[in-house]
Amino acid sequence: MARLRDYYKSEVAPALMKKFNYKSPMQIPRFDKIVINVGTGDAKDNSKVIENVIEEVTMISGQKAVPTYAKKSVANFKLRQGMKIGVKVTLRGEKMYEFMDRLFNFSLPRVRDFKGINPNAFDGRGNYSLGLKEQLIFPEIEYDKVDKIRGMDIAFVTTAQTDEEARELLTLMGAPFAK
Repeated sequence: MARLRDYYKSEVAPALMKKFNYKSPMQIPRFDKIVINVGTGDAKDNSKVIENVIEEVTMISGQKAVPTYAKKSVANFKLRQGMKIGVKVTLRGEKMYEFMDRLFNFSLPRVRDFKGINPNAFDGRGNYSLGLKEQLIFPEIEYDKVDKIRGMDIAFVTTAQTDEEARELLTLMGAPFAK
């Protein structure tokens, strides 16, 4: 399997340089990081939930996940400041490219009735966000060991200045955008 980083250097970077007429190779958009976030609403009642989610996200990403904490107390949600309410992991470097490769080539095609990812989920500054409804699409997760189906948010942070540049970068890296 060819490494995605090598593919970026050999094919993606020159294609972007040619398409957008960059003067310097430093202008070529790159991936900065990928952030995977899982919010757990039922963690306030059961502290074991966070440990299970940390274990699942660690298996999916290949890197240890950390809990996220509530910034404010919200009485309506029975939430206190400092309570564990979610899990996140930030991927950079080789692990980021490995995760991207597994996501685009193995996991997303396993989604039922998959027609592609939303091409309009850019934030206006060259970053892309993707929401998944269940963690079972990843081959690392065993169906029998899952206590509850949880969704997750995946944010692709790039150095691109515009959404058009970021869309082209993701397309060249193999993102299956819907037509």
